[in-house]
Amino acid sequence: MYNNEIFDNLFIFEMANNHMGDVEHGLRIINELYKICKDFPQFKFAFKFQYRDLDSFIHPNYKESTEFKYIKRFKETNLTPEQRKILKEEAQRLGFLTICTAFDEKSVDLVEEHGYDIIKIASCSFTDWPLLERIVKTNLPIIASTAGASLEDIDRVVLFFENRKKVFALMHCVGEYPTRKENLQLNQIDLLKNRYPNIPIGYSTHESPDNFDSIKIAIAKGAKIFEKHVAISSEKYGINAYSATPEQIRKWLESATDAFSMCGLLGQRYIPTEKEKLDLKGLQRGVFAKRDIKKGERIDISNTFFAIPNFEGQLVANDMSKYHEYIALKDIKPGEAILHSDVSFRELRGRVFEIVKKVGDILVKSGVPLPNKLEMEISHHYGIDRFEEIGSVIINCINREYCKKLIILLPNQKHPVHYHQKKEEAFHILFGEMEITLNDERKFCRKGDVVIVERGVKHSFKTDIGVIFEEISTTHYPDDSFYEDETIVLNKNRKTPIIVWTDWLLRLY
Repeated sequence: MYNNEIFDNLFIFEMANNHMGDVEHGLRIINELYKICKDFPQFKFAFKFQYRDLDSFIHPNYKESTEFKYIKRFKETNLTPEQRKILKEEAQRLGFLTICTAFDEKSVDLVEEHGYDIIKIASCSFTDWPLLERIVKTNLPIIASTAGASLEDIDRVVLFFENRKKVFALMHCVGEYPTRKENLQLNQIDLLKNRYPNIPIGYSTHESPDNFDSIKIAIAKGAKIFEKHVAISSEKYGINAYSATPEQIRKWLESATDAFSMCGLLGQRYIPTEKEKLDLKGLQRGVFAKRDIKKGERIDISNTFFAIPNFEGQLVANDMSKYHEYIALKDIKPGEAILHSDVSFRELRGRVFEIVKKVGDILVKSGVPLPNKLEMEISHHYGIDRFEEIGSVIINCINREYCKKLIILLPNQKHPVHYHQKKEEAFHILFGEMEITLNDERKFCRKGDVVIVERGVKHSFKTDIGVIFEEISTTHYPDDSFYEDETIVLNKNRKTPIIVWTDWLLRLY
């Protein structure tokens, strides 16, 4: 069963009519190219031939015409079916994949009879619907060149193949022989890749055979298939302006090898070399103590500064993420480098996103309208490990002369006793229910209830099933929350801010 992998890094040598109607000359071309290919085992190679049934392909009234160059050329270089098969079988014997362009329905019959691996549709036949109807009846993978075709035509042909579940590839091609470099239109590779992301895209070239740059550009743009006309000169036969000799093919393949090497990994992030790591590390700022740091104290931007040079084993500024928790294992003096061996480390990112997921559950269930950008503040008054017991998530909506926030508590979560000196609050319950304590008075609140919290009033709240309420207040000040429990006041790391986009959050469900 064929699949798209047959097209990966496939280099096609187009014989066309360069055998000159001489089987021996055609065999020589195949064998000379074979010698070159042995030095490039990383690539797949194919030889491509062209079949035309001249008895039906040329109008009876013009069979002897010399007025039309193509008729003259095709007749002078015509081979019998038996001769064509000789060339095909020699390419196959040497390990080449074999491809054939069929220009008419009878030639498709012969392609099947000769047992080719792939069938090709030339640009001039791209919308030859009678021919396409015959080609899709074969069981062969298809390569179709797109020179001169409109996007609407390409869309129609792609849909035609996809509806018939064909394995196929498209080739960017310019049907100008030879193609001037300013007419190569290599950005069309991007267009085709973006428009048809699941279809392999290739590059069929007709530029000067001394142009070894375009192959590099095509590879960098993600082309998978590369086709070039090949020929050999002799005392008897010359070469046209767009066909490459074996030595030119060698340079073409060397250029392709360089391009693949320079492009590197495809579809995954590369692993930096040790030299790159060292070079970058040398430019990173080291972490130093700004003041005395006591054993057991958390290390963060409040008690550190960043400067070069950094030293072996030292924390660098790049390590100081809000999701990284460092605790001093010893006393550290001002100006001293902080080493990894001086601290314990904990990665909090997974824990933070576990909380975000739980908050997302209740937000989605509630149906409460949300701003697109959620400026969340995870409050964990006794540490993030106890968040589900004591804490809340605050979404800051507006903070001007007036303030609006959304407060979320998970089921069985509490928020500890505190009060404000500057702001007055109103709580509007939007979802769920909670018990709020105002000084010594307890109130049970359900969806729709509004509670006023005046300045100086100690308040706390808890919920059994989860709650979302809107806090509407005067301006919020970061130093205006006073907790009854002194240990909360001393905890300078009781909040973790995070920005979450609503559309991202909803994609989790």
